[in-house]
Amino acid sequence: MSNTSLRHRFAVHRFLAAVLSLALGLLPLIWAGGARAEAALEKLVIVTAQGPKTFEVEVMRTDEERARGLMFRRYLPPDRGMLFDFKDVQTAMMWMKDTFIPLDMVFIRKDGTIARIAENTEPHSTRTISSGEPVLGVLELNGGQAAKDGIKPGDRVQHALFGTAK
Repeated sequence: MSNTSLRHRFAVHRFLAAVLSLALGLLPLIWAGGARAEAALEKLVIVTAQGPKTFEVEVMRTDEERARGLMFRRYLPPDRGMLFDFKDVQTAMMWMKDTFIPLDMVFIRKDGTIARIAENTEPHSTRTISSGEPVLGVLELNGGQAAKDGIKPGDRVQHALFGTAK
């Protein structure tokens, strides 16, 4: 075998070893991210005039989770959402920085009624979106989902956060 052929084989083996090493290094991160999202899914129901609408939601309970939210995600299934638990009633201030998909922000009072909805919020915007009144939580859904499902202010959210789970 010639020296050129041996060098080529060695280079190919080094390349494949580097690719395999990178893939194995990323596997725990991919696995952990998927496991975290799946473990955090909880049922949430919104009772609308058109009937109940059910979603599986990730619940953000810590400051770190709330700060990250749906940032950097490029897809949210239509039956999924993210629920922000503020722990205490407060005027919520949200934004879309580093968020790639348009969202509907559903602002929810302590009793589980919807205070207001900010529809189709603009991706990457740093404009502040206010709840307009004190709320206990915010539900983020795909942009347009609230209108599609007939979700309106005054509708009732059923979830343990609001003491209204069924």
